[in-house]
Amino acid sequence: MEDKGLIWSAMDLPEEILAHIFSFLPLHDKCNAFTVCKAWSGTMTHPSSWKDTEVRCESANSIPDRYFDLLPLVRNLKLRISLIDPANRKNALWVLRQALSRGEGRLETLSICCMANTPLFYAGQDLQQGLVDILSSGSSLRVLDLKGVPFTLSDSFVRSVVMLCPALQSLYINNQSLVCGVKPETLSQVLKSCLSLNTLGVFQASLSQDVFKDLMLPERPNLKKLELRCERSLKYTQSLCDEIWAELKRRHPRLCVELELDHTLPELLVPGVLHPNIPVRCLRLLTWTLLLEEVRIVGQNYGCTLEVLELQTIPSSELNSELIALAKQCLRLREVHCYCVVSQEVIAAFLANCPDLWRYTLKIHKEPHPWTCTKLK
Repeated sequence: MEDKGLIWSAMDLPEEILAHIFSFLPLHDKCNAFTVCKAWSGTMTHPSSWKDTEVRCESANSIPDRYFDLLPLVRNLKLRISLIDPANRKNALWVLRQALSRGEGRLETLSICCMANTPLFYAGQDLQQGLVDILSSGSSLRVLDLKGVPFTLSDSFVRSVVMLCPALQSLYINNQSLVCGVKPETLSQVLKSCLSLNTLGVFQASLSQDVFKDLMLPERPNLKKLELRCERSLKYTQSLCDEIWAELKRRHPRLCVELELDHTLPELLVPGVLHPNIPVRCLRLLTWTLLLEEVRIVGQNYGCTLEVLELQTIPSSELNSELIALAKQCLRLREVHCYCVVSQEVIAAFLANCPDLWRYTLKIHKEPHPWTCTKLK
């Protein structure tokens, strides 16, 4: 009876509120909700119901026929694609065409994430070329997030996209590819084409002194966030000095940086990446190597800025000591996740010294994967 009462209460909500609630549901859940009653079905055509929509292209029935004409109402689209079957990729491009071409400039945010295992030797050329073909010059896209694609993004693809989407404010191309496919010259072209860009996610190998000079031009808007993925490609690039980071920080005083160090990054390069003048807010050291010196550097360099720390390393009593010292230096930490066993003293140190800590993954015994985090607030 209580469940029935909740349903009737929801049915009494104004259409605008219902539409807002429905906007957070994935497509199939929206379809189920819209079959509950006539009133809910009518809410289906309200633009707010489709403002934020996730579409999963993982089977032939990803999109029910009766909702085809509503896809142009989507403003923020999250597209999840199973790469195994080429038909899923074809469906995904069809969804993009409905949302982009028929949306008459409405689509503002596009996030593409790939699911399941990537087919052997698959390079994503059909999806990259398909997106370029669908985009029209002067696209309304403000946010393009490609962090969830596993294939290498080519220079030609990135250049084509930014030429077609000059209004981009956020661009994420720091995806999970094994290698960086975007040269610094292409990143400079990104900055020249997208004059409103204030959030950027890239491989650190795509940075150069010339890119930094472009970022510091007086006519550029304030840079809010820079996400950097550091992997093996850094072996073949010229290292950036700390002074250029200091200049960038002066030019963009509100800049926050998220650094992810991949396990493919040579161990000798890790300390050289952690410059003191990088305003690091989030740091992920996913190297699976001994990180004693690195943890010491983090505590010394980022005590005033660091809010999120993630470590994949090897347990030791020395690591416990370094983590306790870090907890006393990085007082602004809100999250800390260490995927190796630590001592009880480490947990006590973070709880005692970090008043804003709201969740952590710190274990004194091994657990089955995945380890669960502890939430405090």
